[in-house]
Amino acid sequence: MALRAALRAKSGLSGFLPQLSPCSSHGRVCVSPILIAQRRNSSTKIKVDFDQNTGVAVMHMQSPPVNSLSLDFLTELCIGVEKLEMDKGCRGLIITSNQPKVFSAGLDILEMYGKSPERCGEFWKAVQEMWLKIYSSNMVTIAAINGSSPAGGCLLAITCDYRIMADNPRFTIGLNETQLGIVAPFWFKDTMVNTVGHRNTEMALELGLLYSPSEALKIGLVDQLVPEDQVLTTAMQTMTKWLAIPEHARQITKSMMRKPTVDKLTSNREADVQNFVSFITKDSIQKSLCMYLEMLKRKKA
Repeated sequence: MALRAALRAKSGLSGFLPQLSPCSSHGRVCVSPILIAQRRNSSTKIKVDFDQNTGVAVMHMQSPPVNSLSLDFLTELCIGVEKLEMDKGCRGLIITSNQPKVFSAGLDILEMYGKSPERCGEFWKAVQEMWLKIYSSNMVTIAAINGSSPAGGCLLAITCDYRIMADNPRFTIGLNETQLGIVAPFWFKDTMVNTVGHRNTEMALELGLLYSPSEALKIGLVDQLVPEDQVLTTAMQTMTKWLAIPEHARQITKSMMRKPTVDKLTSNREADVQNFVSFITKDSIQKSLCMYLEMLKRKKA
């Protein structure tokens, strides 16, 4: 697996510069009490702060402008989670954003537009890997959602055990893939169903809904709303409550609840990759993605 090879090959948390395609073409070092798992590299997309005293790590997504989930970003994120999992002293992980007003804008469209089937396949394996690592993690995972979180950003949030969102009506969250002409795969759907129930998921996915924080709280898409400047501190306080539960009992219960969903993907990973590649490389889908990219260009202009 190319992704796993990348995970083994990259010794740190530094990433690569994203490869852009124009629309017209088809062992960490400990520093007590805070461990900072970060390369001194401007291309680093993930910064991890680990407090050895509390056993809690904070993962800061910092890939401007909107923390798009590119292949390089996802690889770096997976490495970060894997390193924390291997550290027996790390019991909790908080995921948040260093980018203003956005948690993550979701999957990088440029990874799906104008790329070869092989590249699309590697990208999708990385998306799968990200979900599997976080959704089945033994650590307590909390999403500190300090900005908008559409599509893949929403998926990243709902893989966590608990979600705290900034109470700002300008922020939105949801799986809005159908608005781009894309179909959310079965494991996106299953994660959403496990979070907000079948009917809410059916409405959300078919209509590509994006929810305001208050609407997201109402259906259970997020668990708590707090003022924008209190998201991270509230996540730290909440983590303390989760870590007070006997670890073995919590981990076994989490596995019992999530194992059927995890097993469904792990037993169908290759077929899921092939389905994605076949779908995303269709001319009609590529055209939809091109139109969306052109719309984004016009907004920036």
